[in-house]
Amino acid sequence: MNNFYLKLRCYRIVLFWCVLLISQSSLSQQFSKADILSDLTYLKKSLEEAHINLYAYTTKDRFENNYEKVKQSINQDSLSSLQAKKLFQQVVSQVNNGHTRIPFPIPEYIAYAQNGGTLFPLEVAIENGKVMVRKNWSENTEIENNSELLSINGQPINAILENIYPQISAERKYFKNAQLENMSLPRFYWLVQGEESSFEVEILTNGKRQKHQLKAISAIEDFEMKRDDIIKHKWKLEFIEKSTAYLRPGDFGGELEQYKLFIDSAFVEIKDNETKNLIIDLRNHSGGDDSFGNYLVSYISDKPFKWASRFQLKTSKQLKENTRLRKDTTQAYWKSILNHNDGEIYDYEFGLYEPQPKHKRFQGKVYVLVNRQSYSQSTVTAAQIQDYGWGKIVGEETAEFPNLYASIYNYLLPKTGITVEVSKGKIERISGVDNGKGVIPDIMINDRLLDDQDEILEGLMEILEQ
Repeated sequence: MNNFYLKLRCYRIVLFWCVLLISQSSLSQQFSKADILSDLTYLKKSLEEAHINLYAYTTKDRFENNYEKVKQSINQDSLSSLQAKKLFQQVVSQVNNGHTRIPFPIPEYIAYAQNGGTLFPLEVAIENGKVMVRKNWSENTEIENNSELLSINGQPINAILENIYPQISAERKYFKNAQLENMSLPRFYWLVQGEESSFEVEILTNGKRQKHQLKAISAIEDFEMKRDDIIKHKWKLEFIEKSTAYLRPGDFGGELEQYKLFIDSAFVEIKDNETKNLIIDLRNHSGGDDSFGNYLVSYISDKPFKWASRFQLKTSKQLKENTRLRKDTTQAYWKSILNHNDGEIYDYEFGLYEPQPKHKRFQGKVYVLVNRQSYSQSTVTAAQIQDYGWGKIVGEETAEFPNLYASIYNYLLPKTGITVEVSKGKIERISGVDNGKGVIPDIMINDRLLDDQDEILEGLMEILEQ
């Protein structure tokens, strides 16, 4: 084991204990049925008042019917924090908006793991509608990666996914599947099914069906401490060859000034190397803030630019209270929220962003890599570059839409204190095209998560070498 992975494991253990110590008192709390019903009513009302377009991807009838169904399912006298979060998320997920959600119950999951909790031992990728084994963490070495998972404990895998989907907020199934790959089937299986000690799985390999008995694995030692996240957070610059630079800008978040220093130094090095081709990797990207994406784009743009053709906000009493408590209300953006009437939807103009001086900008060919794990602002940035014609997009369709209901803020339900995240804004891509699709690459190359081969980057390099 090298030092990097040793440090990573130590960091995760420290993080687990910190979160556990902070949350332990709230995790043991039981909420009365009356409190749950009260918060359920508040949740519905607050979503209706605060969300910029609650019925963009559902109908009022579907939302109302689902709400009543969830309400009628409450038959216990009290619920734990985990049960309450799962219940509320069933309401929120019906909105079908990836940025409107009850966050995954991380404190409850960590507490479960620290108390010896176990998990289903197979991670999956969903390829062409099939659920394929991506990682096998079990002791059974007969199950190979790239085998199809057909069932768990006699339940068809598609039925299991349908039970999981109400715990995932997303505009469409393609996006739900991407999040399931990212957060992993073992975690979601625990969330929906609870703890199980053993599993009978049916696997299809090379046209042959086989059943295998698997033991549950330790959530910490056998899973969290062994796996790498799909999302890649770190900055990276390397030169694949003298004429081609590869830049992974990392998360669009954190300390903006540090990020700018990295981007500045990266483009100095790219220029000094007389680079002809620049590959910007926005795959497996968590998204973040537009100011980060715009600073990156300023190095490849040739004129003043916007990050969206239109940006709309909806203000509300709740958002105003949140803004007064948490934000700098002397800033024009936050001041605008306070200056509009409750429930009003209005356009907010960010103005034009200036490109870097010509002598600093990259003026060669730009290629932007995306895949279904390109989230939020990374999708918006890819669409921005595509629409202005400043680079070619390479890879697979993004799961998230570039016309995005996002700009989230969060608030607490009054009785349970559970966090709700809601979209207060809408971002429209530069082209104005809204076709119900993700960013469609100019050069389509499928990205398989089932192996360690980098099909997209390797495929692009083959094209550049022709």
